[in-house]
Amino acid sequence: MSGHDEGAAPLTYASAGVDTEAGDRAVELMKDAVRATHGPQVLGGVGGFAGMFDASALTAYRRPLLATSTDGVGTKVAIAQAMDVHDTIGFDLVGMVVDDIAVVGARPLFMTDYIACGRVVPERIADIVRGIAAACSVAGCALVGGETAEHPGLLGPDEYDVAGAVTGVVEADDLLGPDRVRDGDVLVALASSGLHSNGYSLVRSVVARSGWALDRHVEELGRTLGEELLTPTRVYAADCLALAAAVPGGVHAFTHVTGGGLAANLARVLPPGLVADVDRASWALPPVFPLVQRLGGVPWADLESTLNLGVGMVAIVARDAVDGVLAHASGLGYPAWVLGGVRPVSVDDEAAGLVSGTKGVHGGAVHLVGAYREA
Repeated sequence: MSGHDEGAAPLTYASAGVDTEAGDRAVELMKDAVRATHGPQVLGGVGGFAGMFDASALTAYRRPLLATSTDGVGTKVAIAQAMDVHDTIGFDLVGMVVDDIAVVGARPLFMTDYIACGRVVPERIADIVRGIAAACSVAGCALVGGETAEHPGLLGPDEYDVAGAVTGVVEADDLLGPDRVRDGDVLVALASSGLHSNGYSLVRSVVARSGWALDRHVEELGRTLGEELLTPTRVYAADCLALAAAVPGGVHAFTHVTGGGLAANLARVLPPGLVADVDRASWALPPVFPLVQRLGGVPWADLESTLNLGVGMVAIVARDAVDGVLAHASGLGYPAWVLGGVRPVSVDDEAAGLVSGTKGVHGGAVHLVGAYREA
């Protein structure tokens, strides 16, 4: 016996909440932006089952190492949705993945993205992908494919999440990381553009508790709260590779300051037996960070272990390469400064409250000293 009510309308995919025609319209709106990231290495067009990349250039490498990273942007998407601004979140996505592989000296080759949404709004999806494509162009990599999935009933009609993955390559002899770091190396900080894409669960809780609206103009920020919170992540990859090339052999490691904060991420790229001393007084905190601290009464230790506090990337460089790195960073338009230095661990460090052993990496340690300055 059939359970179908003969008087009911037929149940179709569209009536279940999935609009395949809207997905097709979204592709039409985004395809020019995606194609703009394609060089001659990208084969096929938009809409194929697989993105293809001609890897013939890798034959010129003596020992090419492929590097890959995957990530999302966390709950920052809730800010984009609340403000109905969707063309910048792609920079956050791209920055999270390409800058992770730049840490080891890898050049990003190609990227794919994934968008899950409650309802496909073609213009909104196209805005997201245009932002991803624009950021890929900044990073120097191709956007070779992606997927948009409609999840009615799982996500609200105006909710979405984004994720992506990148593949890059580095010559084995040029691999950067802890093995190159030495006693006497110097830490050079590259400024963040703001909060970037980490810690937004904390930040959103602070905003909710404060009762401040996103359209509130904040004098110390010089713009609305929402505009500050939605500031795109700075994409460092191409510039980090340029820095390393500008001072051959002078850059020993990079660290991307993401989840866990400055000290935890810096500890990941130090070898056992070495400590990085970070001078908090070496830079002035951008206004958004003390604002979050005051509005939420957030303990400074919690702030340090959650947000980047104005430092988005750190280069660990040989002492005789510092001037060259700072000069090249200035030429690229980056605020950069000496953050501290690397030394051997000492017996006095046991009581110093060092940060180490993060993300499952048992390497070196970081000692934060001094007090922050506010801008």
